[in-house]
This record gives sequence, C-alpha cells and structure tokens, in this order.
Amino acid sequence: MPNRSSKTAGSRSESVYSGLRRAIIEQALMPGDKLTEDVIGERFGVSRTIVRAALAKLNAEGLVDLQPNKGATIAQPSLSEAHDIFEARMCLERQVLARLAERITDRDIAMLEQHVALEAKANAHDGAAAIRLAGEFHILLAELSGNGVLARYVDEVVSRCSLILALYSRPHSSDCSINEHQQIIEALRARDAARAMKAMDHHLQAVTERALLSTTSDRHRDIRSILDRYAG
Repeated sequence: MPNRSSKTAGSRSESVYSGLRRAIIEQALMPGDKLTEDVIGERFGVSRTIVRAALAKLNAEGLVDLQPNKGATIAQPSLSEAHDIFEARMCLERQVLARLAERITDRDIAMLEQHVALEAKANAHDGAAAIRLAGEFHILLAELSGNGVLARYVDEVVSRCSLILALYSRPHSSDCSINEHQQIIEALRARDAARAMKAMDHHLQAVTERALLSTTSDRHRDIRSILDRYAG
C-alpha cells in the first residue's frame, strides 16, 4: 500500500508543477527568468525537495533549463530550435486533423465552439488567459482525435511554442487566432480533412510569421509577486 506521506509529496509536487507550467504558458514567467528553489518553496509552501521534483518535470518537457550550481531558468529556445519545434508541430497537427475529420461528432464540434467562445471572452478582459486558451484549443483538437500519444506530444510542443512566442513574437491582434480557429472548426464540421489541414497550415504559418522579431523584456520583474498568482 502506498505511503500516505509519499502520496502527499507527489500531489504537492504536481501542484507546484501545474502552477509553474501555467505561469509559463500564460507568459507570466518569461524565457530567461531565474527560478530559485527558496522563492518557489516559499510561495507554494513546500520544501525544496518538492520544488526540485517539479522543476525536473518541467525540464523534461523543455520548459525549464537546469544548470549545475546555477539553478533553474525558464528555457530560451534558439531561433534554430524554434524552427524545428514549429516544423514538428505542423506535422503533428496535420495528423491530428486527418484523424479527427474521420471521427468528429456534433458534440465535439460544440466543445470546440464553446472553447473558441471562451477565447473571445478572455481576449477582451484577460490577456494571460487568452494566450493559454489559444494553445489549449490545439490540445483539445488532439485529445478529440482519440490518440493519447499524439495528444501528449501536441501538448508538449504547444507549450514550447509559448516560450518561442514570448521570446520572438511581435504584437498582433488575438482576433486573428480566433478567426483562424473558427475556420478550422468549419472545415471539421464539413468532415473535410484536406480543407482542415489547409486551414491549420495557414494558421500555423501565421503564428510562425508572428514570431519573427525579437523583443526586449524587463529582466528585473518581481518573481515572487508573479508566483503568488499561481500558488493558490
């Protein structure tokens, strides 16, 4: 029988992992931000051992870099890595749509439409949530495809794309992404795989083009106050 204390430690580590991951996806934590075990432990109310387990999991997903004697930082993908990640993402998402067009149900379409409605609502009031929801639309597509392995890889690559956009993207209207998502839904409603893949190609190409220009960011932000929003 599993030890209760080990289960508790595992759930606490998962809570820290989930909070940090969400902060990264919502671009509250930016590439290059330093993550100290003491600060994370203080904000989440956990030990450094639990923090290390969460950071190791984020490192395995390519979201955090761990350097001996230097600690953890939010990963900073190079432009070459960014190209490779977007290329892999396009291949994965085309496969998702090829599967999904054959099996999608009216209920699935309704779920996708509800999600896009949430994106539109967040776009007007909550920029961080809008960023997260835009990525989660693609993860939902993968989950609906019925292939758990495919969904896991899409989840990882979408998360890494969030880092790329935080590093290199130029300002754009989120309405573009919402409209592009709606076009994908319409193609799936028609059970038209070729049209859906063409819409996805156009969408991801637009996302890639929005990641052309490097932007500078403030490296003196208060990490403690940022983490407070995700430690609940």
